[in-house]
Amino acid sequence: MAAVPGPGPATERPARRADPGRLSSVRNAARLLKEFSGVDRELGVTELSGRLGLGKSTVHRLLATLAEERLLERDAASGRYRLGLGLYELGAVVAAHVDLHEAAMPALVSLRQRTGETVQVAVLDGLEAVYVERLDSPHTLRIFSRVGHRLPAHCTSSGKVLLAGLPPETLDARLAQWKPVAMTPCTITDEQVLRAELRTVAQRGWAENVEEGELGVASVGAPIRGMDGSVTAAISVAGPISRVKGASLRRFCGPVLEAATTISRRLGYRG
Repeated sequence: MAAVPGPGPATERPARRADPGRLSSVRNAARLLKEFSGVDRELGVTELSGRLGLGKSTVHRLLATLAEERLLERDAASGRYRLGLGLYELGAVVAAHVDLHEAAMPALVSLRQRTGETVQVAVLDGLEAVYVERLDSPHTLRIFSRVGHRLPAHCTSSGKVLLAGLPPETLDARLAQWKPVAMTPCTITDEQVLRAELRTVAQRGWAENVEEGELGVASVGAPIRGMDGSVTAAISVAGPISRVKGASLRRFCGPVLEAATTISRRLGYRG
C-alpha cells in the first residue's frame, strides 16, 4: 500500500477548532519553544516548520519575536536558534518561588505572630520587587496589596535589600537603565543617594522604608540567601506609620533578621 504523504514543511496543518478564549499565536509560540530539548538544542526554520506543520514565514515571525524578547537566541553563523537567557531567568524565578514557599511559610507565620504586622517575601525582577508570599496583619488597620504585586525596588525595604545584594557589575548595568519614579515626596530619585543607601544596607544587613513607596506605610526588610550565599529574596515587615515608625520600626529588625536566617538555612545557606 502506498504511503499517504503528510504535510510538507511549508504546508499548514488543519487548525484546531477555534476557542475564543485562547490565542493561536501564543499556542504556536509555546509549541515552538517545547520543540527544544537537551537533544535538540538548536533548530532551524525549515526543521521547525516541518515539525509544527506551520509555514516557514509563520515560523520565521515567531522566531524573530521570541528572539527579540530574549526567549530565543540566534546563532549568526548557522542561522539556527536555541533557548535564550530570558527563559533561564524565568525558570529561575519559578524555581526560587517553589523553594521559597516551602522554606518561608513557617518563618512568615512566626514573624507575623511576633510582630502583629503584615509580613511578605519578595524577589527581584529587573528593577522591581515582586511580592511572592504574603500574610496580612490581624489588625483592622493594615496595608493592602496582594501576592504578585510589583513596586519599584528603590522605594521598598525588600527592594533595597535585593538591589544591595546584586554583584557590582549587575547593579551598574541595571541602574544604567533606571528611570527614577517618585512614588512619594520621600522617594529616593538621585542615583548617588541610592547607591549610598544600598552600601549602608549591604553593610548593616537590613533596610528600612518610611513612606518612600506609599504615604503612611513603613517597612523593614532583610536578605534571604541561597545555598551559594547570593541574595535570592528578601523578607519584610510592613505596616501603617501610626504603629510602625522610628523606634517601633527598628524593634522589628531583630525578628526580621532571625526569620531571614531561618529561611536561608532551610534553603541550604550555611554562612
